[in-house]
Amino acid sequence: MKLALFDCDGTLVDSQNVIFEAMTRAFARGDLPLPPREAVLGIVGLSLVEAMRQLGGDDPAFPADEMAERYRNAFRELRAEPGFAEPMFPGVRTVIDRLAAREDVLLGIATGKSQRGVAAVLSHHGLEGRFVTIQTADDAPSKPHPGMVLQAMQATGARPADTILVGDTSFDMVMARAAGARAVGVTWGYHARDRLHQSGAERLIDDAGDLLAAMDELWGGALERA
Repeated sequence: MKLALFDCDGTLVDSQNVIFEAMTRAFARGDLPLPPREAVLGIVGLSLVEAMRQLGGDDPAFPADEMAERYRNAFRELRAEPGFAEPMFPGVRTVIDRLAAREDVLLGIATGKSQRGVAAVLSHHGLEGRFVTIQTADDAPSKPHPGMVLQAMQATGARPADTILVGDTSFDMVMARAAGARAVGVTWGYHARDRLHQSGAERLIDDAGDLLAAMDELWGGALERA
C-alpha cells in the first residue's frame, strides 16, 4: 500500500495572509517588534513554540510560550470573523480526489497545525474522512524531526519506500528524508526552489497538475535526490 502524506499550510491551502495577520496581532499584544513578512512566512510548518523561538532569534529570554498562546488566540479570533479564508491552491483538490479514488493509495497529513486547525480546514473544504492518518504538532515533535512521518507509516503499515511526503518547505523535505520516505517539493508555498532542492526534494512541482505523474514516478523508482 502506498501512502501520500501532505503538508497543510502552503501545500494544500493558502493561509499566508491569515498567518501573518495573526502573527501581527500576537506581536502587538506582546508589545514586541513584528519580524518582516518574509521571516514570518519562512517559519510556517514548524510547531508554534519552535516557530516563535526562531522568530525571537533563539534568545532564551524571548517569551516563546506566551507568544504562541497569543498567536492561537489571534488565529481563533480571525477564524470567527467574516471573510476568513484558507483557500485551497489551484488544482490541489483534483489531486486529492484522484488519489482518494485509488485502491492502492492511502492519504495522510503531516503539519505544524493543531488537530483543531486541521479539522477546521478539512471541514471547510468538505474533505472529512479523506485522510486516514493526521499527524500534527499536537502529536509529535516539530518538523524537521521525522516523528510525524514515522507515526503515519506505523499507523498505516506503509513502507518508507512507498511513502511520499508532499510539502512546500525545507522542513518537510528534511523530515521526509530523515524518516526514509520520498520527498516532493511544491513551489507555490513558502520556501524557494533552491532551498527545497538543497533540503532533499526528489521532485519539484510548479503546477498541481504535474503532481500525480511525479508521485507515480517515485513510487516506481529508486530513492534519489533532485
